[in-house]
Amino acid sequence: MFIIIGFIVVIGSVLGGFVLSHGQLGALWQPYELLIIGGAAAGAFLVANPLKVVKACLGGIPRLLKGSHYKKSDYVDILAMLYDVLMKARREGMMAIERDVDEPQTSELFQKYPKLLADKPLMEFTTDCLRLMVSGNFEAHELEQVLDIELETHSKEADEPAHALQVLADSLPGFGIVAAVLGIVITMASIGGEASEIGHHVAAALVGTFLGILLGYGFVGPLAAAMHHHAQEEAKAFEVIKMALVSSVRGYAPSVAVEFARKLLFSDMRPAFADLDAHLRGKR
Repeated sequence: MFIIIGFIVVIGSVLGGFVLSHGQLGALWQPYELLIIGGAAAGAFLVANPLKVVKACLGGIPRLLKGSHYKKSDYVDILAMLYDVLMKARREGMMAIERDVDEPQTSELFQKYPKLLADKPLMEFTTDCLRLMVSGNFEAHELEQVLDIELETHSKEADEPAHALQVLADSLPGFGIVAAVLGIVITMASIGGEASEIGHHVAAALVGTFLGILLGYGFVGPLAAAMHHHAQEEAKAFEVIKMALVSSVRGYAPSVAVEFARKLLFSDMRPAFADLDAHLRGKR
């Protein structure tokens, strides 16, 4: 929602200021300039990025409109799920959760959290971590190192669409200049004709520069930044899981391990200690 509002503010401010300065909106409608800029940018984008990144960019924009992937209630569920898993392992031994880890879709432990269970990347990360713990062959620092490597890989992959869009945003002013230069070429070819025609060609060339800069800094660049923040927010859920599980391997009680994980959350997503404690007490 805020993305749409932001774009409306950009368009309203630019066009509103232009009209209030006695500009004519019709002069800004230059479809061929848009064709040059948009087509060249799209072609360069396809050349620069593998199909996986292209698809991730196209699929990531609609997800941005939906807002944060994880809400505060989702983090409460993640912390509660971790608490349940660690409590069962503490009471019955690590081997007791082996079946839950191998078959999470049929596990009563995970079925209490259907939204998390449907989140395939999150559940794969969780069960993979637990599987390492069940094996019993990892010290805390070894497990932490392995998970750090996985998180770094996940973070780089999740940030690829944002990086690709940022490169596209940086290139758009250049393509605007290309459109402007072509417009000047047309203008030079029309010298000797009517002054109004020459003025029209010059205006069209300048609009090309304007469109390239506006699209780059007013639309694509902000989209890239928003996609980067979105990827960081999603990565936070994985960091929370890592912290809780590594803390458990270090010997901390489930409630303490979950508290360490809660501390990692940003203030707007972090449940209050009293609220989370009351929620967990209901499970004891």
